[in-house]
Amino acid sequence: MCSPVCISRVTSVIVHIWIMRYLCTINFYRVAEVVKKQLVKFAHKGKEDFYTAVRGRVNEYFAANNISTYSNSAMYLKTVVMLSLYFVPYLLVVTGVASVSLWMFYAMWLLMGVGIVGIGTSVMHDSNHGAYTHNKQVNMLLGSVLNLLGGYARNWRIQHNILHHTYTNIQGLDEDIEAGAAIRMSPEKPLLRMHRYQHIYAWFIYCIMNLYWITVKDYIMLFRYRRTGLLAKEKVSFQRAILELTLLKILYVAYIIVLPIMFGGVAWYHVIFGLLGMHVIAGFSLACIFQPAHVVETSDFARPDEDHKMENNWAVHQIRNTANFAPNNKLVCWFIGGLNFQIEHHLFPHICHIHYPHLSKIVATVAQEYGVPYQVMPTFRSALIAHGRMLHKLGTTERP
Repeated sequence: MCSPVCISRVTSVIVHIWIMRYLCTINFYRVAEVVKKQLVKFAHKGKEDFYTAVRGRVNEYFAANNISTYSNSAMYLKTVVMLSLYFVPYLLVVTGVASVSLWMFYAMWLLMGVGIVGIGTSVMHDSNHGAYTHNKQVNMLLGSVLNLLGGYARNWRIQHNILHHTYTNIQGLDEDIEAGAAIRMSPEKPLLRMHRYQHIYAWFIYCIMNLYWITVKDYIMLFRYRRTGLLAKEKVSFQRAILELTLLKILYVAYIIVLPIMFGGVAWYHVIFGLLGMHVIAGFSLACIFQPAHVVETSDFARPDEDHKMENNWAVHQIRNTANFAPNNKLVCWFIGGLNFQIEHHLFPHICHIHYPHLSKIVATVAQEYGVPYQVMPTFRSALIAHGRMLHKLGTTERP
């Protein structure tokens, strides 16, 4: 019988061959070399800089009100609701209860898609930032829920916590603005003829992003992170990671496809269509939440100089490349985990999002005092329109 190490090596070879055939479309090695050799350095912050001031006032807020930076009872309730949005409909599907009507069957899958968004933006997101609780084991447990949604928590922490939160909107380092050749989300990417229509077709690509993520993206990311040395930050070997990822993908296929086909009480193709609908809802919604916070006209997409140094310090760079939206919409604030307060999240990712509405007032005040731009779009609709405008500009102008 083959050992786990043997299985992992065979799996690694098979996946590696597949990915090598795919590299021509994603410019894989160029991005890897940028991450490995050309990490940028931000300007040094002074003793009385913006970030020092805003961090001091935020700390004063928590101390004065004697509250924790972690989650509270409202967050615990939200956690139960978000997890239920996904797992309760799944139980109804897999036990055959939802098969009494195809309308109900498909409604359950679509509700699961909504659950993916809620878990991803609230529970999993805070946990993988270490912001949910001071207990590392609980953070790890709740963060690993991502593995049950078809993703891979180790990859997510590298892509999001390390690359996106450090190098926001820097081409070649922030993978959140890397959507392949089809969508130009940075003025540093080559402008192609097809990009003139990206403000139209990008929304359709967003619909399939989750499907790409649960099938091949995690494998591509693992090979990239091994090459750049970022996987080592997760304190796991490549062989173990590739085996772990493969077993998780097999588990996902087994419980999300095989079990519903076996026990759902409907034809197999209804399960497949339900699964596709779930991920279309999730992919489109997540893209519409995250992209308007960074790929908008107010973002400056600052470039490093020839020595790979940035003009601004890290905090100023974050705030100049991030925007809030719909701050007064209570439903939006509750459902998407406060990610409409992206400025506060980027400055204080270790603080639970439940506190962001209060912190936004502090950050806005300090930003005004220091002459730092603080961008807020009044509604979710205005944020989507702003993102569409930026896609159009990036599709027709070398550097908007």
